[in-house]
Amino acid sequence: MTLIAQLHQDHINLSRLLELMELKIQKLKAGDAPNFMLLSELVDYIGNYADQYHHPREDHMYHYFAGQSSALDEHLQQCEAEHADLKQASKTVNETVDAVMHDAVIPMSDFIDQLEAFVLRERDHLDYEETVIFPGIEKIAKTSDWEVLEQKLPEPEDPLFGEKQGENYRELYKALLQDVIAAR
Repeated sequence: MTLIAQLHQDHINLSRLLELMELKIQKLKAGDAPNFMLLSELVDYIGNYADQYHHPREDHMYHYFAGQSSALDEHLQQCEAEHADLKQASKTVNETVDAVMHDAVIPMSDFIDQLEAFVLRERDHLDYEETVIFPGIEKIAKTSDWEVLEQKLPEPEDPLFGEKQGENYRELYKALLQDVIAAR
C-alpha cells in the first residue's frame, strides 16, 4: 500500500471516530449526561495519533513534493499550518475535558460548542487533504517517489485500527459505540 493510500485509510479511520463524536455531541445536546472519561480518551486518541504518527508522515510527504508545483506548494504550506492549529485545538479540548473532570464549572453549551468546533475543524482539514492535497500530489508523483517515501517512512502501527490493536484503544472504541447506542 502506498503512503498516500495509508494516509487515506487513516482519514477513513479518523472519520469514524469523528462520527462517533458527532453522535455523542447530539446526545449531549439532548441532555444526556456526558461520560467525560470517554470523551477525554477520544479527543486524546484523535490528537495523539494525528500529532505523533499521521501528521508527521504527511508533513514528510509534503516536504518531499515541495517545489515540484507552485500551485501545490501553497496548499502544502497551508496544510502544514493547519497541522499546528489542529495540535493546539486538540490540546485545548483535552484541557477543557480535564478541567471539567477536576470539577471546573463550564457551561454545557460552551463545552458542546468547543467539541463541535473541534469536530468541524478536523473534518474540514480531512476534506481539504482528500480533495486538494492528495489529488495534487497524485498528479505529480511517480512510482519511484512512493518507493523512496516508503523506505523513509515505514508504516506505523495504529493502536486503534491496526492489526495489533492496543487493548486500551479497542476498549475505547467499543465503549464509545456502546455509549452512543445506549441512548438511542
